[in-house]
Amino acid sequence: MNLLIKAARIIDANSKYHKKIMDVFIKNGQIEKIAKSIKSSKESVVTGKEMEFSAPNLHLSPGWFDLHANFSEPGNEQKETLESGSNAAEKGGFTGVMIMPNTTPSLDNKGMIQYILNATKGNIVDLFPAGNLTKNQQGNEIVEMHDMHKAGCLAFTDDKHSIKRNEVLKVAMLYSKDCNALIMNYPNENSISNNGYMHEGNISTRLGLKGIPSLSEEMMVDRDISICEYTNSRFHLSYLSTKNSANKVKNAKTKGLNITADVALHNLFLTDEAINNFDTRYKVMPPLRTSKDNKALIKALKNGTIDVITTDHSPQDEEHKKIEFDNAADGIIGLESAFGLLGKYILPHLELSQLIEKIAINPRKILGINQATLTEGNIANITLFNPDLEWEFTTEDIKSKSVNTPFIGEQLIGKALAIYNNGKFKEC
Repeated sequence: MNLLIKAARIIDANSKYHKKIMDVFIKNGQIEKIAKSIKSSKESVVTGKEMEFSAPNLHLSPGWFDLHANFSEPGNEQKETLESGSNAAEKGGFTGVMIMPNTTPSLDNKGMIQYILNATKGNIVDLFPAGNLTKNQQGNEIVEMHDMHKAGCLAFTDDKHSIKRNEVLKVAMLYSKDCNALIMNYPNENSISNNGYMHEGNISTRLGLKGIPSLSEEMMVDRDISICEYTNSRFHLSYLSTKNSANKVKNAKTKGLNITADVALHNLFLTDEAINNFDTRYKVMPPLRTSKDNKALIKALKNGTIDVITTDHSPQDEEHKKIEFDNAADGIIGLESAFGLLGKYILPHLELSQLIEKIAINPRKILGINQATLTEGNIANITLFNPDLEWEFTTEDIKSKSVNTPFIGEQLIGKALAIYNNGKFKEC
């Protein structure tokens, strides 16, 4: 479908039209023209060959991309499927998602990578499957990285199953240099976290819940950075949650290491105080920390230490959430509410162009995916949004099969209005 977008403020630091209000004409999936004023063809509109889109305070950016989401298929389709997860991403304004290999069977071979890519080919939301770093997420035997990379796997991780064995991570980083794949690891030293349930602090002590010390993350951040330096490879740290972790990454970047990092959205503004009444909706991994950590992580986003904000979309059915806190599963769904939460809690501290960098530009850059730069002649991959729109997040906005979120009924600021990708247009 051809699309004419009227009077949209372009937010794309890589485009010469950055911050300018322009009309954009998309023809056959490609940005054909960007100008102050473009007239639509009445004949094309009448015959349905062209659509015109406009809205108050309309903004336009490269399509948003989530670096960490769990879609559960295959194996746990009762929580989420590739289709329902894609619908959730679409509703939230995301045109691309990297899905984590927390599936049964594991995404630890090229056949599983091909399955995901073939099942979602041509959809308006691009799905990129991350492959397991080790077979069956056991942390011992490295997968056939070269074969999986050739099949379309861009990154390798065991996600929340942190790599314990130093030699496994070292060899994986060395192998990754040959095929230019990205190694990702969530830093959590299990011998220190010891199967805790929440951040170790005054709240955990008062509630009598086993705590997870910040040290468990920071020790492994040190280890991962050391191995990255030793192997001289590129490396990505997932889900940073503490002030000290951010400082360690900053120092590593200052030394010239090829290292990047992300933070989960909820770890930027929620704290362990939310768990005061044993509300399992706030049970996540890494755990919610302190306001001091929140402020440090936001500062790290501003100065470029942390490259990406991710939703860490983690669907859980009621059976695994509406139980005692100790036994409840970790996770919050996040795709549909992400931008509204960012607008409410993060945009007061970050410029809009910085935010778009963290949720659209940097994720693709880190993965080596073609940038969706808003320039004439480029393939159109865009998100249309209003960063100031106030709205209430309700169950009707949830397209996921799961509803494990504490944000239902909350007033949010900023909303995706529509997306265009792969020649398809959809209002959110």
